[in-house]
Amino acid sequence: MTQRPFAVLGLQQIAIGSPDKSRLQRLWLDLLGLTPSGSFQSESENVDEETATLGGGPFKVEVDLMQPMDPDARPRVADPPLNHIGLWIDDLPAAVHWLEEQGMRFAPGGIRKGASGHDICFIHPKGNDEFPLSGEGVLIELVQAPDDVIQAFRSLADRVG
Repeated sequence: MTQRPFAVLGLQQIAIGSPDKSRLQRLWLDLLGLTPSGSFQSESENVDEETATLGGGPFKVEVDLMQPMDPDARPRVADPPLNHIGLWIDDLPAAVHWLEEQGMRFAPGGIRKGASGHDICFIHPKGNDEFPLSGEGVLIELVQAPDDVIQAFRSLADRVG
């Protein structure tokens, strides 16, 4: 295997889908005390989401609470729930290129701006004949880390490493 030209720095987000995001808000905001941080809607992705955060600074983790804009349209963020994790990546284009060369399947849409304004793309949860590697049942969002996040994770690794 060739040397990996990118690094996974840390957890960027956890996303949770439901038919009714108000129930998710009750759990994550009211009961668990996460901090509300914004909202996002996309007709093309059929998603209406509220974002919350835990932690702070460059190590802050986003929790996306999602419901479909149209329960009958695709993608269906609630059936099954479009639960996924997001990982900070230090060089997203290099990661996508290298992973595709290894046989990784990506979801349609390629690299694009995500809800938080960062470039993103998704590793598909299931492989196929052309691209047999996948998230093994998990939708994985790769997120281009901004420079301050890259530096913070590298500094932390140097201190503990």
